[in-house]
This record gives sequence, C-alpha cells and structure tokens, in this order.
Amino acid sequence: MPTHQSHPDNAQDPIRFQNLLKELEASLLLKYDKATTKEHLAPFEKLSQDASFWNHTTKGLAVFSADDLFEVVTLQETTSELAMVADSFHTKPLRQYIQSMDRFHVLGLSINGVKLYEGNHRDLTEIELDATIPQNMVEALGDELTDKHLTVASYGGAGSQSANMHHGHGGKKEEMNNDTERYFRVVAQEIYEKYSKPTGWPLILTALSEHHSLFQKVSKNPHLLHRGIKFNPGATTIDNLKEKAWEIMEPEYLEKIEQIVDKYELAKSGNKGSDNSKEVAIAAVEGRIDTLLIEADRVIAMRITNLTTGNTQNKDINNPRVDDLLDDMSELVTKMGGAVIVLPADQMPSETGLAAIFRY
Repeated sequence: MPTHQSHPDNAQDPIRFQNLLKELEASLLLKYDKATTKEHLAPFEKLSQDASFWNHTTKGLAVFSADDLFEVVTLQETTSELAMVADSFHTKPLRQYIQSMDRFHVLGLSINGVKLYEGNHRDLTEIELDATIPQNMVEALGDELTDKHLTVASYGGAGSQSANMHHGHGGKKEEMNNDTERYFRVVAQEIYEKYSKPTGWPLILTALSEHHSLFQKVSKNPHLLHRGIKFNPGATTIDNLKEKAWEIMEPEYLEKIEQIVDKYELAKSGNKGSDNSKEVAIAAVEGRIDTLLIEADRVIAMRITNLTTGNTQNKDINNPRVDDLLDDMSELVTKMGGAVIVLPADQMPSETGLAAIFRY
C-alpha cells in the first residue's frame, strides 16, 4: 500500500490499512473459522494500532505474514494497494521496485563534498555512503595534499625571487588542478567498486561544468554516462535533481526496453517465444524461460495446478490458495535461473499480461 511521510496525509494510512485487513479477513474466512482467522490477523491488528510506526512511514509499505513470520518492509517509492491471501507470497510489486531496468545512481561531486543518490523515474533518494569513501579533498588526499595550496607569501619573503618565480599564480593553479584530479580519481574508483560494479546501474555525474571533463578523464567506470548535470550539486533541490537526472536516463531506459521487445519479437517469430499463458506456464516449470516480461498492474487469477506438467486452471482470486499467475510464474522463472522484468502496460509487447523468451 502507499503511505505518506507527513501530516495530515499520513493520518489516513492506518484507516486504509484497516480496509485492506478486511479484504484479508474475507478471503481467510473462505477457508478458516473465525478463531483461526483472528489468529492469522493478530500481528496485522497489532501493527495497525502502533501510532509510532504510522507517524514515521515512508512512501510505501509491504507486509508479509505466515506461520512464525511477520515481516514489515518500508519502501522509498509508492505502490498500489493490494491485499492477497495465497499459499505463497505475492512479490511482484517488489520485483518492479528492485529491478534495475530504470534504476540509476547520481553522483553529486564538488571539492568540498560527495553525495550519492539512487533512483528511478518515480523517486530519488540519498544513500548513506560507505565509510571508506572520502567526503572531500582533504579526506581523500590527507598528507598527500599539496601543502593546502599555500600562497606565494608562504614560501618566502620579498627577497625570495627564485621561490616567487617557481610558485607563482600559475604554479598554484596547476597544483590545485593536480590535487583535484587525484581526488576525483579516488572518488571515481570507490564509487565504481562499492556501487556501480555490484549493481550495474548507470551513473550520472552532477558537478560544476569545469569538473565534468576531468572526472570523465580519470574515471574507469563503464557505467558512467557521457551526459551529466552541470551545476553545483549543493545548489538545487532533490526534486529538480531527479527531473534533470531522468531527462538523461529516460532515453537509456527506453533503448533497453526496445532491445528486449525486439529480442522477444524475434524469438516469437522463430517459435522461441510466446505470450500464451498456458504455453508459458509449461515452459516455466520445465526451466525453458530465459526472460519473462510481465505487466505491472495485471493480476491473472489462474493457478498452476501441477508443477511437473505446468497445467493451469482458472480460479477465483479471492480463494485463499490462489495467487496471481504472473507472480507465481515469476518465482518459477527466478528459481530456474531466468530473468523477470516488470513493465507498465503501455510498454508490454503483448495484450495477455506476459511475454516469454525461451532458451530453446
């Protein structure tokens, strides 16, 4: 469910949560008696009464409950409302939340500070940086810093002509540029090793215009985008930064989608792809799916009745044993080593809510 971070909007969140609990109750009562249903819902009821929790929510919430398990997950972006009782957890919204298709990093870099953000087209959030990453030039270079860019006067008096000639304004500027280059090299390497390399997400630099070419020069990060945001990262709002970042990222994202859709169309034309739910279910249980595209907000009330044959059967989504077919197939494909990509309806290459690329 979506939640709100501030008053008075967050006052409605416990009420909406209670309404979702009523949906859970109605589904549970189809299978269990009132006492057992009440027992299943007890941890939810306790959470609904926790005023401290509801006063410190983020933008979204996911709650998972089963015997001996109650897990509350706060999300940094909003999500649709959904209450589901089934014999497996419904994780499709979280798949979309964590997938890397439209995710990126923004590096805010200046002489006096380093900030890193992660985001997508809906949200941008600052990350608490790893302690090994220097926060400024002094931290990065320490004793190697060029005597803190001392002035001519620091090197000698009026009679020190040779010192003046060697350490004039041009020399000081050159020393500062060398320090900046070394500082950027340290930051670039740390960001690559700690964030870009593990995620594979594109990296967008926001910095003063004169710092972009220098950072591009020293960075060996293959995920660093050529286009960047050319202003002081400390002189703008996070909303403006998100808008500017998505202007750069959107063409990259759309190109990825286009490549995947083209791959699917080619596979389908060669009988190595399908958007038929029964065919895809059989391929899923056989481990033949390389990539599964599923529609974000589509729920298909169908159950895989046999995990050996892949047979499916239409069911009532309110049945406490029935989950969304798309969600169940996502779990199967993931377990078999395939990739699952969640897309909005207008970017799906089919009308059925799913599209699969087969391995063979």
